[in-house]
Amino acid sequence: MSTNAPAPDEARQGLSLRSRTARLGPSIGRGSRRLTTRRHQEEHAGHRATWLRAAILGANDGLLSTSSLLVGVASASADSTVLLATGVAALVAGAGSMAIGEYSSVSSQRDAERADLAIEAEELREIPSAELDELAAIYRGRGLSKELAREVAEALTEHDALTAHARDELGIDPGALSNPLEAAVVSAASFAVGALLPIFFVLVAGASIRVPVLVGTTLIGLGVLGAVGARLGGAPPLRPAVRVLLGGGAAMAIAWLVGQLFNVSVA
Repeated sequence: MSTNAPAPDEARQGLSLRSRTARLGPSIGRGSRRLTTRRHQEEHAGHRATWLRAAILGANDGLLSTSSLLVGVASASADSTVLLATGVAALVAGAGSMAIGEYSSVSSQRDAERADLAIEAEELREIPSAELDELAAIYRGRGLSKELAREVAEALTEHDALTAHARDELGIDPGALSNPLEAAVVSAASFAVGALLPIFFVLVAGASIRVPVLVGTTLIGLGVLGAVGARLGGAPPLRPAVRVLLGGGAAMAIAWLVGQLFNVSVA
């Protein structure tokens, strides 16, 4: 009889362990899939950051600035014609201002990114060994051992030195530089969409309820924008919604008080 055969108790324990492992297998697989899905979603939330910031900022600005202006003018007893002219002027001027401002700002950011990349490319040509040491030091600072950090730095340098330094030293993705035209178009369009809401409600609401309707619909719109922006960006929606509601309410209250100081009929 072979001396290598397992004892009955050991065989039963091995079978029990295999059974538990088989039962846990699907659960582990499901957990891994859920973890992979969450990581995938978090990654794509970051890719949306540029255009999402421009869109939410534009819509918030269009809604709040136009509403605040109309609340102030409406509280000064302006009629529908004056309010329409005021709202349309605010929409056109605000959308243009947002487009120009975003284009200038993002262009400056892109110019700075390109300048940093040019400097880094020159340093890689002139002092490659020092740049390799610098990259390895970055990885050591992130917790890798000295040997592993050096190995990773050498591998990435051989693959694409400029991209490795741009991402890990400068925090820039050379393949996804800022796009000023995209930011300008998104900002202008979202501002116009946000401004249309108060213009519509100020025209359909009666003179006696115009200001309350403007304030109520604007606060609802601001809350929705804050929550949607937070959700698309991967953040909890409550705090951004409350933050924008408080700020919007304060802005419209100030505009209403200013309008009350000039509470005269505007022909």
